[in-house]
Amino acid sequence: MLTYAAYGLAIALNLMILFIGLRFLFVPRPAAAGYGVPAKADGDPAYLTIKGLRDGSYGLVGLTLLAFVGPLAGAWFMLVVALVPIGDTFVVLRHGGTRAVAFGIHFATAVVVLVSAALLFAVGT
Repeated sequence: MLTYAAYGLAIALNLMILFIGLRFLFVPRPAAAGYGVPAKADGDPAYLTIKGLRDGSYGLVGLTLLAFVGPLAGAWFMLVVALVPIGDTFVVLRHGGTRAVAFGIHFATAVVVLVSAALLFAVGT
């Protein structure tokens, strides 16, 4: 049962980050608003594309590790990648986003990613 929970949560998180990456690539301005820091109308859209590529790549790498390497590789990946939503928390706070978005979305995501890493470590050892 723990194996299903560990893999299920990890797969769901990686699919969600892949979705977020695709959203930044195809509808960047609404995606940026959902992130917590709306894009400026006259801003450089390359940064939104970079965010989409980054998030999409993380989702694909996570899924690939789970499928072809195993739970320990997935656990280490999730542990390291938890730094991204922690950083996103500070980005939102520093650039005028609300505390609710910073902590309710980004920091909470980091906590769930760390729980996922712990479950994968438990399954992999």
